[in-house]
Amino acid sequence: MSGGRLRRRLHTVARAAGWYAAVTSTAQVAAVVGVVAVDEIRKRRNPPPGGYASQPPVAVDVGGSGITTYTSGRDLYEAMLSAIEGAQHTIYFESYIWKADDVGQRFKDALVAASQRGVAVYVVYDAFANLVVPPSFYRLPAPIHVLRFPVLRSAMITRPGIRSLGRDHRKILVVDSATGFVGGYNIGRLYADHWRDTHLRVQGPAVWELDNAFCDFWNQYRGRHLPALPDRGAASWDARTEAASNAPSRLLFPVRGIYLKAIDRASERVYITQAYFIPDEEILASLLAAARRGVDVRVIVPEYSNHVVADWVARGYFGRLLAGGVSIWLYRNAMVHAKTATVDGRWSTVGTANIDRLSLTGNYEVNLEVYSDEQAAEMERIFEMDLGNCRRLTYEEWARRHHLARVVERLLKPLQPLL
Repeated sequence: MSGGRLRRRLHTVARAAGWYAAVTSTAQVAAVVGVVAVDEIRKRRNPPPGGYASQPPVAVDVGGSGITTYTSGRDLYEAMLSAIEGAQHTIYFESYIWKADDVGQRFKDALVAASQRGVAVYVVYDAFANLVVPPSFYRLPAPIHVLRFPVLRSAMITRPGIRSLGRDHRKILVVDSATGFVGGYNIGRLYADHWRDTHLRVQGPAVWELDNAFCDFWNQYRGRHLPALPDRGAASWDARTEAASNAPSRLLFPVRGIYLKAIDRASERVYITQAYFIPDEEILASLLAAARRGVDVRVIVPEYSNHVVADWVARGYFGRLLAGGVSIWLYRNAMVHAKTATVDGRWSTVGTANIDRLSLTGNYEVNLEVYSDEQAAEMERIFEMDLGNCRRLTYEEWARRHHLARVVERLLKPLQPLL
């Protein structure tokens, strides 16, 4: 073939590839617009009742540390505010979303009051997640120290890629290095009344795990205008309760590792609850392998979450999961936002990370993993409670879905790396 003919063929191929990419991108945009529009219509026609089950907080002892599990935002916020009001020395407060509503104002007032009585208060919030909140809400009086995790950072230019784009998705409160809280709850009225979530309170030596996680993040991003926090080693070691903290700027992603480790060990049951469930190939393979060896693998996800595009991308994995023996349970009438799992009645995790790309390889996250039969039993009771608000999605139902739904799933699946 002559050089001229080869160049013409390559040019034709390039034009065809460009045309295909343009058509595909247009179709993806149309699919996103379509599913968002349909979801808005659905919300207006069928507003969710907002009803869901919760249970009173339950405490267990794990190696001398008390761990209390919360499934109600109202109960959790009262416990957090009580801890803040009783603070004597330090408060570390970090939240991905902190709304300027009546609930958010209560937290602001409590932090200000603590500072006025001499408590050293340190606050972290994510600027991007709170763009809709008036900036004045976060102007806390001195000597409160506020770290605003910025929307844009220099690393986005000097080191472009996932490791520089991550948001601070964590939710941590530590008071006097003696009481700590971590889990899925953001701060706001919506989360107190309408979202089903899970959070932990830790009291005792294991609080160091959350104290250390906050201090490490603070010291990395405080800049020159904020004071450094002390880097204290643990007074005691107990591997039964450990924090896994994702730090994308340093390519540290232990949350993904604890999930893989626990699922690979499973011999009886794996119960997972996720707000946004978009597993990567290795986690997907691990779940399917567990199901093949006879493990009862169950996953609770929202029937409709607050991110409809994430819902549709997640559905692209349902067929393989259902065919492989994993049961999928759709949570109804409320947004389930919990990020929890428990395995074999021995191991559990509660934290801020979803099983998706953003959480596992993009955002700053923290999950507490707990090796305790008592805590696992509590997490299994909560899982059974939540199943009562779910309907099971069967493979037969999934196989009968409309052909248009299949097309939308295929169009949106390439967006997985962005979610």
